[in-house]
Amino acid sequence: MTDDHQSPLRRFSVTRLGHHGDGIVEGPFFAPRTLPGEVIEARTADKVLTDIRIIEPSSDRVTPPCRHFRSCGGCQLQHASDVFLASWKQDVVRSALAANNLTAEFLPISVSPPQSRRRATLAARRTKKGAMAGLYARGSDVMVEIPECRLFHPDLMKALPVAEELATIGASRKQTLAVAATMSRNGLDIAVSNGKALDGPMRLDLAALAERHDLARLSFDDEVVVTRAPPEQRFGDVVVTPPPGAFLQATQEGEDALRADVRRIVGAARRVADLFAGCGTFALPLARDMAVHAVEGDAAMMSALDAGWRRTPGLKAVTHETRDLFRRPLLPDELAPFDAVVLDPPRAGASAQTAQICASSVPVIAYVSCNPVTFAKDARQLADHGYRLESIRVIDQFRWSSHVELVAEFRHS
Repeated sequence: MTDDHQSPLRRFSVTRLGHHGDGIVEGPFFAPRTLPGEVIEARTADKVLTDIRIIEPSSDRVTPPCRHFRSCGGCQLQHASDVFLASWKQDVVRSALAANNLTAEFLPISVSPPQSRRRATLAARRTKKGAMAGLYARGSDVMVEIPECRLFHPDLMKALPVAEELATIGASRKQTLAVAATMSRNGLDIAVSNGKALDGPMRLDLAALAERHDLARLSFDDEVVVTRAPPEQRFGDVVVTPPPGAFLQATQEGEDALRADVRRIVGAARRVADLFAGCGTFALPLARDMAVHAVEGDAAMMSALDAGWRRTPGLKAVTHETRDLFRRPLLPDELAPFDAVVLDPPRAGASAQTAQICASSVPVIAYVSCNPVTFAKDARQLADHGYRLESIRVIDQFRWSSHVELVAEFRHS
C-alpha cells in the first residue's frame, strides 16, 4: 500500500540523456543516474522520477568507481562506461551544431584521468562536534564528506582538513564557507569566502593554519592573509603567480590538450590576439614563437601575465590590455594586424566579439569553449561571414560530469 502523497510505481523506458546527464523518459520526466535503453520502475514527482529501480540495465552501465557517488553531487555520470561518455559528450556538441545547421570533423576526444582535478570549491561549516567539509549533494544544500574522492588529485585532497579547520576558525554556526582550493607549484592556494569579519586573533590563527598545512597562500574574503611562497602555475615553460581566485583549467592534462590544439591551429602566425586571455594559459607559451596581444577584463590577471612574461627570457613581445570584451570588443581595425585570434570566453560565449571578428580580415581562429550551445551560436555567426569550421576536439577534463569543453578551428574562405 502506497503513501497517499506518493504517486504509484510505473515502468518507463529511458530514451536519451539530457544536457545535465539525466535520463529522459516519456512525459518528459528526468531520471537521474539512468542510461538510454534502460527499463526502469519509478514514481513521478513534478518533472523528476524518484525511487528509481533498474529493471533492464544498459550494456553501458558500470559500477561507479567512487563510494560517494550516490550521495555526492560532484559527479553525475560515474555509472556510465568511458566509451559511452566519450560518444555522448561528442554528440552533445554535434547536436548543438546541428541546431545551427553546422557540421564539423571531430578529432579524437581527450579525457583527463581519474584523480586529476587540481582545483575545486569545497563547502565547510562548523558542527556540534567540530567541523566538516566536502561537496554538496546534487540539487541540495546537504553537505557530503568525500574522504575517498576519485576525482580530486591526491594533493587537492589535502584541502579537506584545511577546510575543516577554516570553518572552526572563520565560520559562525549559521555560515557555510566556500573554500576555493587550487594546487600550485609551492603548495595549496586557498581562497575563502562567506566567513566572519577578520580581526587580530583570527589573523594569527589563520597564519598558524597556513604554516601547519604548508599552504602557499591563504586569502580570506578577498584579503590575502598570508603568503608563505608564491602560488606559482606553469604555462608551458613560463611561470606565473595568479591573483587569488583566478581562473585555471581544471586539470593539467586538459590544459595541455587545449594548448596543443591552439598551437596547431594558429600555425605559422606571426602575431596573435589572445582574447579572454586570463593569466596567459595560451598567450605565454605562444610567445615562444610569435608576438601576442593579450586582452582580459581582470586587471590583476593581466598584471600576473605581464610579470610572467617579463621574468622569462627568450619570449617574443607580449603586450596586454585590460578590457571588458563583452562591452568593448576589439573592433575590425584593431584586429587587422593579427594573423590569428585565440578566443576563450566564459560560458556566455563571445557574441559581441564574434560580430567584430566577422567584420574583420582575421584568417584563423582557435575557439576554446566550455559551453557547446553558446559556441554553436557564435560558430553560426562566423560561418555566415565566410569562416569554415574545420575541426573540433572535445576536451573532457570534468570527468564523470555533464560538463563539455572543446577547441575548434576556423579558417576564412
